[in-house]
Amino acid sequence: MRNHTGTETPIALAAGLLAIVFLGQAWTASLLKSPTSDEPPHIAGGVSYVNTGRIVVNLQHPPLLKEVSGLSLKIGAGVGWPDTEFSRALMQGRSELEWPVGNSIIHEHGADKVLFWARLPFLLLGALGAVVLYLWGRQLAGSLAALGAVLLYVLDPTIVAHSQLVTTDCGLAVLTILFLYALRRYLHRPDVKRLVLCGLALGAALTAKFSAVMLIPIAAVLLLAALRWPPRRDTAGEGGNPDWARTGANRNAPCPCGSGKKFKNCHGSEPARKADRLAWLRPGPRPGIGWALSAGAVMFAVAVVVIEAVYLFPSDPFLYLTGYQRVNADHTPDFLAYLAGRLEPHFLSYYLVAYLFKAPLAAILLAGFGLFRLFRDDAMPVLDRLFLLLPPAVMFAGYSIMTDDLGVRYIIPALPFLHLLGGMGLAALVRSGSSWKRAVAAALGLWLTVAAAGIYPDHLAYFNEMACALDHPAWIGWDGGTRCGPAWLNDSNVDWGQGLKQLKTWLDQNAPGRKVRMAYFGIYPPVGYGIDWEKVEAPELMSPTPGLYVVSAHMVAFVPAFGRQYEGGRGQWLRTTPPKAIVGHSYYIYDIH
Repeated sequence: MRNHTGTETPIALAAGLLAIVFLGQAWTASLLKSPTSDEPPHIAGGVSYVNTGRIVVNLQHPPLLKEVSGLSLKIGAGVGWPDTEFSRALMQGRSELEWPVGNSIIHEHGADKVLFWARLPFLLLGALGAVVLYLWGRQLAGSLAALGAVLLYVLDPTIVAHSQLVTTDCGLAVLTILFLYALRRYLHRPDVKRLVLCGLALGAALTAKFSAVMLIPIAAVLLLAALRWPPRRDTAGEGGNPDWARTGANRNAPCPCGSGKKFKNCHGSEPARKADRLAWLRPGPRPGIGWALSAGAVMFAVAVVVIEAVYLFPSDPFLYLTGYQRVNADHTPDFLAYLAGRLEPHFLSYYLVAYLFKAPLAAILLAGFGLFRLFRDDAMPVLDRLFLLLPPAVMFAGYSIMTDDLGVRYIIPALPFLHLLGGMGLAALVRSGSSWKRAVAAALGLWLTVAAAGIYPDHLAYFNEMACALDHPAWIGWDGGTRCGPAWLNDSNVDWGQGLKQLKTWLDQNAPGRKVRMAYFGIYPPVGYGIDWEKVEAPELMSPTPGLYVVSAHMVAFVPAFGRQYEGGRGQWLRTTPPKAIVGHSYYIYDIH
């Protein structure tokens, strides 16, 4: 799983180049996209925090990422907090006004300018995620596997789609990897500085999204696991190829610096005495439960300070918990989730199915092969296996049991772990020495590239080829099975209101002057892009009257399912009538006479 140090520099440069490619494709795609449903309240929240110094708006999500976005808007676009009746009422606790105030900020300052500056920090954070994934991955599995993981990350349509939006999922994914990277570094070379960095990273993750609380039990298990499987210190520094042959515990052993002296007579004198005073913070040759509890307590205490700082040291020290209690408060109580043509309050298998249909098939195959090799080769230490496998398992289980089934975006924090497994599989194929295995690796890489290029710039709507394989194999194209996406999932998996700019261009070219009847699944008003529209609700789509219809892919999924279960089979025309066009992979155009 490790590479010769002579290859480190070119591999690191390749990873950096991939991060730039990621930034380029996400940025250029974002320029073509209108506000999604969750962006206006996040933008309103960030602008209010930066300009008023109070954390009142959008409490159901922590403020860190919104603060950064609001600061970018203030510096780059001069956006301040509006003084209107709605904005004042919102600051008094009228949370239902988050969306109209956010829309007003976007419209008054210009949608393109606001979205560029609001999204810029998220784009940069997404690119940083590729770098952190490489740094963390090369310590776990070697540089070649880490490079493969970055390739999978950069070409993952779900990651690209959500990294360009003012939302929290991709930010949490990056901060999750950053925290685990810091924690592993602490365990392998423990000192106070590294422990404090763990606390800072944990605090940042906790203030990015409330579901980051899952990192607390994950960290606890990893700390306790270090008691059972103590990590050995790295002799290769931060080069990414750890030497597991030495613990550094024997002070009579030769010093690893190469001086020829015993460790106690070289680097084991004054540094050793300092380390002894901090023994309660470091796992020694036989670490005890006291070390784990102490290290965890310090880490958590630093995270609490970060939380209070991000919340601008409010008069209520428990404001974080108040916000946590409001999670999902704006969700519809009688919400029905959609999966494969069925509507139910909850599907336990929802996020597994979402991953299997929304991730590129080549990535799924590589992740499966990487997992197989991980257990067959038995080369990775047990503790590192836990670092790799425990977090995504906990996240999948937590989201599957505790959340509404709203979209694959919820499991984005688990995807980098699967990318690293895929990178390990890709590295195994490349290093095999077999020509045909290397050809398979090249073919899978090409498949990933074609999928990413084929769906550009509509990454959010992507589905892989399995979505069409059973019922409509002829619909499989360069964009995988995206044409069949609404047969499987709805909501932000297929449309989140992001295609208004593309729709306006299509209407100007193909239906100039015509008013459209629009079943719109979004928050930002289409009139903001000059679209002359009449809103159509789902019941009206059961038996439509003549007109030019623009139907969200969400409605193409939801209406036939609802009609079959509750309306005597009505609404099936959306599945049987070929659309005149599909704009941005999200708007289905029907001209009904």
